[in-house]
Amino acid sequence: MQYTILSFPEIQGPTCLGTLVEGGLAPVLMSPTDEEITRLHHSEENHDARRICSREFDHIAHEECHNRNDILTEDDIYCCSLSKTLCHTSTPVTVGFYSPCGARAHSLLDQIAGCMHKESMRREENEFRKTHQRPRQPEGWNYFTLLWYLVFYEPVITEVHLRRKNIEFIFVRFSAWQYAGSDKLWAGLVTTLCDHIRHHFGPLPLSFYQVVGKAPRYASGFSQDEWRVKKKVCYGAGGLGVILLAGAALTATAFLVPGIRDGSYLKIFGSILTAVSGSGAIVALAPVIKHLLVSQKKKIESMTSDGKFTSHLGFMSAVKKEIEVLTHFVYYMEIFERRRLRIVFEITSLDMCYPERVVGVLNVINTLLSDTNAPFIFLLVVDPCVIVSCLEEAGTMKGMADNGYLYLNRTVTLPFSIPEISTRCKMRFLHEAFQTREDLMYRIITRNLEQGVRKTKGKEMAALTDMEVSTEVDQHQIDAQAVQYIHEAFHCLHNEYDCLYKYIPNSIVQMRRIVNTIPITLRLMTQQHLLRHNICPRSVAGWVVLANQWPCRLSWILQCLQDKLQCKHELDYSKEPMWNVFTENCKEFFSKHKDIGKLLALDGDPELFEKFLSHDFPFTVEEGEQFLRYTVNLDHSIRCRMGQLRSLDSLEKYCSKKEELAEKD
Repeated sequence: MQYTILSFPEIQGPTCLGTLVEGGLAPVLMSPTDEEITRLHHSEENHDARRICSREFDHIAHEECHNRNDILTEDDIYCCSLSKTLCHTSTPVTVGFYSPCGARAHSLLDQIAGCMHKESMRREENEFRKTHQRPRQPEGWNYFTLLWYLVFYEPVITEVHLRRKNIEFIFVRFSAWQYAGSDKLWAGLVTTLCDHIRHHFGPLPLSFYQVVGKAPRYASGFSQDEWRVKKKVCYGAGGLGVILLAGAALTATAFLVPGIRDGSYLKIFGSILTAVSGSGAIVALAPVIKHLLVSQKKKIESMTSDGKFTSHLGFMSAVKKEIEVLTHFVYYMEIFERRRLRIVFEITSLDMCYPERVVGVLNVINTLLSDTNAPFIFLLVVDPCVIVSCLEEAGTMKGMADNGYLYLNRTVTLPFSIPEISTRCKMRFLHEAFQTREDLMYRIITRNLEQGVRKTKGKEMAALTDMEVSTEVDQHQIDAQAVQYIHEAFHCLHNEYDCLYKYIPNSIVQMRRIVNTIPITLRLMTQQHLLRHNICPRSVAGWVVLANQWPCRLSWILQCLQDKLQCKHELDYSKEPMWNVFTENCKEFFSKHKDIGKLLALDGDPELFEKFLSHDFPFTVEEGEQFLRYTVNLDHSIRCRMGQLRSLDSLEKYCSKKEELAEKD
């Protein structure tokens, strides 16, 4: 079978994007079936876009979307590059994940997590080929081995450990919005970290480490021994065991040997030794039980809720010690598991909090969690404009962050601005939005409708009158036709060879708004008998995009249309393009920019608006009046506001004319 490399000349960026292969990129190979799909697209390119909606072409488009999912997009390349960089970057590191669109940022975070997981698996396999040694998971017998090591051994950082390349990433997602109501938002970040580490490794190992654990030491010279015996603990445990055995032996002798059975002193002495050794074991285990019951999260929460304690000088020092214990425990687990560990902290929704809360979180990142070689990777998902204004408005930062951009640059050690969405990414997001709609299941729905009609004819025909039967069947036909129109409109929306997708915004939220609005509009229009067979799904989709992207300008045009039709009754005015109406009244429109400044901010790119309405979708006055009856995604209060402004102008002109006539008289 022959294969051909598929290229997309209209897409910015690399001509050929491949799939990820270990160590690089490889071109995507397309089968002859995919070549046929491409030729079909090129053959349809010069046809009228209103006539490309058919069931056969829908099937081809579905196969094309399926094949497109296997192609690497620009977002995949960016996320892969960032994940590989983070695997080699020394910690701690703060990544400024700058994005004005929160929904897309979450999608990219998931992609980055997937890429980092694949990279860690690849490194683990490479390490296994070199050393023939797998990482040691604290599960099963290894769990008891870990507890034994925690009590009797202290770790040593050797050259072998420093040369290990396999890394495990532990992801912690912190939504600042969940703690926005608290004045200690930074404490929520710290407690989330403590709670996640406790659940990941288990409460018992962490409790043992808090009592008897020691921070790792660096090996002296070229020693390869990663564990060193705790002599004091061994001596203490050995002595306690000897006392316990001696007490138990004396007690057993006093009770079992016939000649000594009647003696009371030996029984008392043996019981005392046994009680001492037992109480020593209980004393040794009591702190472990305490830490099992009272976690670090509860401890920090109790400290922050105590107003008297928070005012003490040692408050932040106590919190710092708790974080140091957690960090040293992660180091300990690195040596036990025989791999490097990295805590990836994803901080989201910070730009939805009050300025003082934002400052507290950034201070925690800069101070409490920024120890040298701390295994933390912070992904700070924020809108820079919002964060900068928060820093400059915070009262506690006066004199420190008068310029919010400079302060943010001192915090962020790896800036990563999310690039503008590419064509492939936009198509992927649109396809995902379409999949959430049941209207796309055209064949399934129509088949069910046909079965429903048959059942209605077979079972209910006798009970219904002729008029009721015809109404029921007619409604099923309307629903089936509406589903077909919806399917065709969605196909036009995500067709790369149609210009409509270029006017769709990059925001995933806005994409879903459009995808959710088109079915409502088409169903409303299909219910009207006069319009049922005169609907162009592509035009309806274009009108929905127009109302979504430029509500202020569209409302102005519609108000001008209404005013002109009320004053004049020209026969040819219905065929006039709506763009001409806008150009005739644009001077008046922009003269009111102070009054409609907030409404004008709702509109998108004005150059795209001109291209949309004058070239790609030249709607006429008649089409605008027709679509307006079924437009549900346009706020009519905006048009009312436009009408009030125009009426005030008319009234002002009328008064001026009256005054001029009065002066002449």
